Amino acid sequence: MTIQEQYSHLEKTIRSYNPSADFDHIRSAFEYADKCHEGQKRKSGEPYIIHPLAVAQIVAEELKLDSESIEAALLHDVIEDTPAEHADVARLFSPTIADLVEGVSKLTRIQYATKEDEQMENLRKMLIAMSKDIRVILIKISDRLHNMRTMEYQSPEKQKQKSLETMEIYAPISHRLGMQRMKWELEDLSLKYLDPVGYQEIVSRLEAKKTEYDMFMQKTRAQVETRLDELGISHLVYGRVKHPYSIYRKMFNQNKNLDEIFDLFAFRVIVDNVGDCYNVLGVVHDIFTPILGRFKDYIGTPKPNGYQSLHTTVMGTDGIPFEVQIRTRDMHEVSEYGVAAHWKYKQNGQGAGAEGKYEWVRRLLENQEGADAEEFIHSLKIDMFADEVFVFTPNGDVQNLPAGATPIDFAYAIHSAVGNRMVGAKVNGRIVTFDHVLKNGDIVEILTSKGAKGPSRDWMKIAKSNEARSKIRQWFKKERRDENIVNGRAAFEAELKHCGLSMKDLLGPDRLPGLLKKVTYTTLDDMYAAIGYGGFTAQKAVSRMQGELQRIAKQQAEKQALEALENAPKAEEQPRSSAPKQVKSEQGIIVEGLDNCLVKFSKCCTPVPGDEIVGFITRGYGVSVHRSDCPNAAPERRADPALSGRWIKVSWGSDTNESYPTTLEVVAKDRMNLLLDVSAALSTTKTFVSGIHCRSTDDGFAIARIEIRVRDGEQMHSIINKLNQISGVLQVTRPSG
Repeated sequence: MTIQEQYSHLEKTIRSYNPSADFDHIRSAFEYADKCHEGQKRKSGEPYIIHPLAVAQIVAEELKLDSESIEAALLHDVIEDTPAEHADVARLFSPTIADLVEGVSKLTRIQYATKEDEQMENLRKMLIAMSKDIRVILIKISDRLHNMRTMEYQSPEKQKQKSLETMEIYAPISHRLGMQRMKWELEDLSLKYLDPVGYQEIVSRLEAKKTEYDMFMQKTRAQVETRLDELGISHLVYGRVKHPYSIYRKMFNQNKNLDEIFDLFAFRVIVDNVGDCYNVLGVVHDIFTPILGRFKDYIGTPKPNGYQSLHTTVMGTDGIPFEVQIRTRDMHEVSEYGVAAHWKYKQNGQGAGAEGKYEWVRRLLENQEGADAEEFIHSLKIDMFADEVFVFTPNGDVQNLPAGATPIDFAYAIHSAVGNRMVGAKVNGRIVTFDHVLKNGDIVEILTSKGAKGPSRDWMKIAKSNEARSKIRQWFKKERRDENIVNGRAAFEAELKHCGLSMKDLLGPDRLPGLLKKVTYTTLDDMYAAIGYGGFTAQKAVSRMQGELQRIAKQQAEKQALEALENAPKAEEQPRSSAPKQVKSEQGIIVEGLDNCLVKFSKCCTPVPGDEIVGFITRGYGVSVHRSDCPNAAPERRADPALSGRWIKVSWGSDTNESYPTTLEVVAKDRMNLLLDVSAALSTTKTFVSGIHCRSTDDGFAIARIEIRVRDGEQMHSIINKLNQISGVLQVTRPSG
């Protein structure tokens, strides 16, 4: 379709559910976006305007949102990718639409110290905007969905990076908002790039058994429909095979292949009212044998995102287990579209606007206040995306907590004062310990005392929710500052000693302000207090300061070296030849203009033959050779007038060494035999390995740092390709900087 045909299709879609939309405004937004993006191309080679049009189509067709949302979707990239600014959009359209566009835009004009910091600030900005207007996240998810649908045009590295971010952030947000259809598609598209072999295996096996599965679903559906027709219950019944990522996760978690997974099928029964939901449940249990412990009533206790349904797993007449979900039509709409169901167009031109239901977004942001990037992302995954457990107060009120929650989490979920005064807890009438793991349906009673001494520091390790840990930290921060400073200083000085540093290394007036800026505290006492109450760690403080101290020491050494060069006697200067002299060193490196100089390869980027390289004249250590893409040899550093005389041209000679040390970093989904597969891949490529360092992360990933020796860049790229073929490997990179 041409661009105009796509826009006409968008208008037709909007008219089908919102005939009184402001089509003049929508066309103005399209024409303005088209003008702003003029000349820009997507990776596919298409005009860029195709993307905003496609996002607006998703917003209209899949979510059926209001006119403002359609306009914001068409304009969602103009602030980020064109000269247009917030004020321009506000003037031409409306302040609300400008705020929506601003909320979706990334913070591209700010430089961050790390990729984690950038990701954290973009997420924090988006969540703040989302807490004010939920439509921000609906447009952002639509944007990400279209990007994932067209991900084949991106580089393999970008495909894995964006797919991992989608799997970790955007699919779980969709789940939390109840948008199941989008969540499933985002998960499947992410899996396609994160583990293409595993994804293709599942898809091809499902396709091969499609006829067999269709016959089973038709037979089961007919059995249920026949009985419901006899009872006169109005209904809609349909079945589906679980989507590929759901199957993949079950295979991964339970270490099974596809033939060993039996509950591949799910059926939905949609009826007119809640009474019929329970009547249908009785019918299903009468036709098929229910499996004990697999019944969930989300009608009586809805999920926090508004999801309601009855779930039961039964054994079919063919001995095949399957799940049945029973709900009303309204419940079904909420389950498919989630929060978007509340924003469907109303006759007065406004969405239903159920922001009150999403107070959890504001609480989430408050709990992350002052957190650094690593802690923010980790806590986000736990608080926002963890499985949930539903428990009751003695009065019958429902509290939802992350899986694995304890009475401490429950107490602080009720109120911080209840947690701070807690002295004990009862679960189902029995006294339990503070680390007791709560289960669905538990009735929890918190025992409090006015004379309670307050929370213990051990509670920080027991609590599962970030809300509880944040409130405990706040108590220690407020009530125990002097004690926190003493404990924090002791921990900090112990870590300094462990790293071979002392306080006198930090306390110079020319050093301390810069070091404190690195840890984002105004004074040492503020930092000590944060370490003492658990808001910061001594390890992070020393690590950040150590990097700054090394930078200062390096600057001083360079300054001294330049001063020595300037003050050296010039009588011995020799006339230079007109042509630069090239001398080959023992390391296979040609250095222009220097004879018999010492050459060393920098450890920050470990160059190997075939890499583009540049040399730096060090103080007392000869020429240090860097890869041209190393951050320590970045163009802005080479352009620095203070260092320009010390950068020198180097190149690879024809007589290089037999091998050179270098390092690879592998990020993969953690699983059994992963290290064995990595070792086998290295063995088949006949790679000399001098060391492997592996660690697992809390969110199910493994990071391996592999030290190897290679002949040249060609051999190294062959090794990288081999490692990328291992199931579960997400990316293989060469660390630098």
